[in-house]
Amino acid sequence: MKNKIVTIFINVISFFFSFSTSIKLVNRFNLLYSFWIKKNFKKAENLNISYPIYLKGAKYITVGENFDCDQRLRLDAIDEFLGEKFSPEIIIGNNVSIQKDCHIGAINRIVIGNNVLLASKVYISDHSHGEINKNSILLPPSRRKLFSKGSVIIEDNVWIGEGVVVLPGVTIGENTIVGANAVVTKSILKNSVVGGNPARVIREL
Repeated sequence: MKNKIVTIFINVISFFFSFSTSIKLVNRFNLLYSFWIKKNFKKAENLNISYPIYLKGAKYITVGENFDCDQRLRLDAIDEFLGEKFSPEIIIGNNVSIQKDCHIGAINRIVIGNNVLLASKVYISDHSHGEINKNSILLPPSRRKLFSKGSVIIEDNVWIGEGVVVLPGVTIGENTIVGANAVVTKSILKNSVVGGNPARVIREL
């Protein structure tokens, strides 16, 4: 029933507005949405955000100039979990573009440099649910304390392909290309092409 109502609504809208007109309306809405979202960040300039975006701890997030993100970006700067306090920081540089359905989560520190491109469905985290030990493994995953092995640093001019996972304590050097669906478990030197699970250097540029 719900899908039928949505279909009818879309048909009515399409009767009054052409596809190109609807795109223009969506773009104007996103401009207003970006202006409204901007005030939530610690610092942000020249945002172009597509609705919706999911924010947690926006006061710990700094965004540089000319930031562009597609729908359903999730940014989590977590300052408390199960009574434990954290000092999270997410820093995004200038001219960063993030495609649909990406998730970036920090209890420690994540830095994304200038001129970085993230394809869709990229996951970047500086933490996990619990350490890998006997005490932690006895608890349900959702009740394990958050644990960070270290910051995540993505340097300038990095291109990260679709479905990539970047795990805690990793630095990805400048000018690196990370192939689709790679799982980055260790730091990568600059000027590299990497891929696989776990990610390995395929060639040096």
